[in-house]
This record gives sequence, C-alpha cells and structure tokens, in this order.
Amino acid sequence: MVSISLLIKFLFTQKKKKKKCPERILGNERRQTCPKKCQQDKDCGNKRQCLCDGQCGLSCVAPGRTCPWPLPPGNIFDLALLSPSPSFSALLEVRCKPGFTMRNGLDTTIRRCQGDRQWSGDETVCTGLAAKPVLVPEVPCSLPDDDDLLSVQGNVTVGSTIQYQCAPGSVLIGNSENICHENQMWQYPHPICRRVVCPPPKEVERGHLVAVQRTEYEVGGTIYYLCKKNFLLDGPNKVTCLPNGTWSTEPACWARCPVPAQRSRVIVGGVKRWPYDLTDGVVAHGENVAFFCKHPEKLCSFTATEVCVDGQLKQPSCYLDPTWLQFKLFPHRLVSEINPCDPADLQ
Repeated sequence: MVSISLLIKFLFTQKKKKKKCPERILGNERRQTCPKKCQQDKDCGNKRQCLCDGQCGLSCVAPGRTCPWPLPPGNIFDLALLSPSPSFSALLEVRCKPGFTMRNGLDTTIRRCQGDRQWSGDETVCTGLAAKPVLVPEVPCSLPDDDDLLSVQGNVTVGSTIQYQCAPGSVLIGNSENICHENQMWQYPHPICRRVVCPPPKEVERGHLVAVQRTEYEVGGTIYYLCKKNFLLDGPNKVTCLPNGTWSTEPACWARCPVPAQRSRVIVGGVKRWPYDLTDGVVAHGENVAFFCKHPEKLCSFTATEVCVDGQLKQPSCYLDPTWLQFKLFPHRLVSEINPCDPADLQ
C-alpha cells in the first residue's frame, strides 16, 4: 500500500514539472529573432501563451498572429497552405513542378509559421535540366511590432503593398498603406492605432445624468438623461460616444406651460377642451394652443394660435377670458361656444 507521504511527494513532483518542447518535425528553421523565453503561460503577457516555437524553444507567442499570405507563386513551383489559416504553427507546402527538384533531391518542402510571424526555412530552389534555379521570394521588409489594435493585410515581399487596419474603437495615426522597396525598407513608417475615448458628457440644465462617473468613456458607450419633475425631455434620452471622440446630440429639458384660459375652451392637439380637463392645466413645450376670439363686429368666433416655449405661453391680444358671471349664467354665449366666422368675414 502506497504511503501518504510518497503520494504527496509524487503529486508535488508532478506539479513542479515544467513544459517541454516536443521534437520538431522540421529541419532547418531560419530565425532572426526569438520571442521572450518562458516555462508556463503565466510568464507571458496578455493574449500570449507559452508555446514551443521551433529553435527558439518555449517562447511567449500570440497564437492568433499570422504569417504573410498569400505569397506570390513561382514559375516552377506551387504553394499550398496545409492549415485552415496562416497563423502560428501553420504549415506551408512548397512543391516543385514535374521535372524539377530541390538541391536535396526532394521535390517538396514544408515551412512553418513561426512566432516572429515569418515562414521557417531557407530559400526554396527548384532546378531542372532546362531550367535555372528559381528562388522563393524572400520577406525582406519587417512587420510592425505586435499590437492588439493594429492588423496588417497583404504580403511583405519587395514591390508588394500592405494595408493597415485598426480595431473598432481606435483610430489610425499614419498612412493606411505601405510599399516594400528593394532596399528592404518601407516607404513610410508603420502607423499606430490610438484608442478613441470621449470626455465626461455635459450636464443638462434642469436634468440629471444617469451614469457612472468616469474620466473617459469608450466608443459606443451610452449615457442616459432624465429631466427633473415638471420638465419635458426634448431629444433622445441617451447620448453615445462617437468614433471621433465626441458625444451624439444632447437633449434639453424644457418647462411645461400653464394655459392662460380659465373659463373658455381651447384647442390642444386638434381637440377642443376645457383648460381644467388638461393634465395639471398645462401643455408640453412646443405644443400649439388655439384660443377663441370674438369678431369685432359680428357675432362669430375665430381662433388665434400660440406656442408653448419653455414655460411661456402667451395669450393672444384678441382673446378675453369670460367673467365668472358670463361663464355661470350664459355658458352658451361664450366665445368658444358660438358659431365660427365665415372665412369671408375674416378677409
């Protein structure tokens, strides 16, 4: 029976075992630089893992980074990607066409996508009885340093053009395209991606911000507004941080207007109503209110319209509010209740 002390010792030994690189399947792997050495994932930074990277051994690499693809085809050899995507550890097959072989006598070689984002191996040379050696184009122009916000599309061989693109929520600072020259230099410096943020939004007079107080907000972030009691929100109830670092249109809070008519009906929203039938006897900002005025010479009525503007609703100069006696004793004679004037009488 295994003693408890031996079992604990075995578990402790297993826990302290470090990662090892499996035997590589490829031969010569040309390397210029190696990523940071490691023994386990926690030795690496964000979005990087401790993986076996050919001659470099266990290194901190970003598995999602890709090697240049597609590569320009050769005259007497074919290229085929043997993996779903040209990402880290992906395999690329270079096969000489019939009648041609490489220096080692084989007609096929495999190259691997390394942690430095370059394909492994040396220049592939296919030779034949009637053909001169053909070289696989080198990748002389270097790629930009790893940047989680910046991505590159296109291949980096001499004379080729690449395009840069920033992740959502960031803006490109520099040229969006670049050309690799024969001197192994890019035409322009590599651009950078700068994260876009919005400053805290403005307060709204007579309103509240419904938000967590921060010094900056990311693109796409939203903040809601509420108006204080008895004030009406004019505009959207939320604002959004835009890609240019500004906020979308902010709303305003407007006061409602008391209707300056007590004993005469008015027209609100196309409906003829008594003021006391209106909620709290007020109308919203921007609402039209039609008052009934008496013709100066004939027994008929016409309407004059005023607009509620931030708590102020003027009474038309032609309008007279009936007296209490008129309202109680002769309600059918109120201006709002008599027949409307003929349009010809208002000319």
